[in-house]
Amino acid sequence: MKKNLISIIILALLIVNIVLTAIMMFSVVGASRKTAALVDNIATALNLELAADGEEEAEEEAVPMSDIAIYDITDKMTIPLKVETNAEGQEEQHYFIAKVTLSMNTKADGYKDYGETMADRESLIKSEITDVIQACTLDEARNNQDQIREEILARIQTLFDSKFVFNVSFSDTMIQ
Repeated sequence: MKKNLISIIILALLIVNIVLTAIMMFSVVGASRKTAALVDNIATALNLELAADGEEEAEEEAVPMSDIAIYDITDKMTIPLKVETNAEGQEEQHYFIAKVTLSMNTKADGYKDYGETMADRESLIKSEITDVIQACTLDEARNNQDQIREEILARIQTLFDSKFVFNVSFSDTMIQ
């Protein structure tokens, strides 16, 4: 008899537990949905504020591999960095040495005009790359390579008046 009574009490407590868990789940799910909606609204408002401040987000379109053409600058580029003065007051010259590769979108406007004849304009491209890198100090060249790439890309896109060049990359980089 005692075993049956304990079994009935355990069954009753189990049912109460299931009912309370169900009530708690409905209340938590409702609050969770409201919180998610609030966070979504705040994120949308912040995104609108950023766009309203004039900060344009770079929308990078994914270019399929079949539409990418690569142009390697033929020689490794050795570019002198901005001259710096050390602690003893002596001027130090440092160099940025890298192989530069341009990625081009074969479906973009401008590729038909310039993309296949990039070798003819290599000296102009090298000039733009040199101008950007020569303005950097040793620390800037080491720590801000992404910004350097972006500035080189912007200058090349301005040079060609087209965005068919969509990426600049460095390989075999050495900074002395």
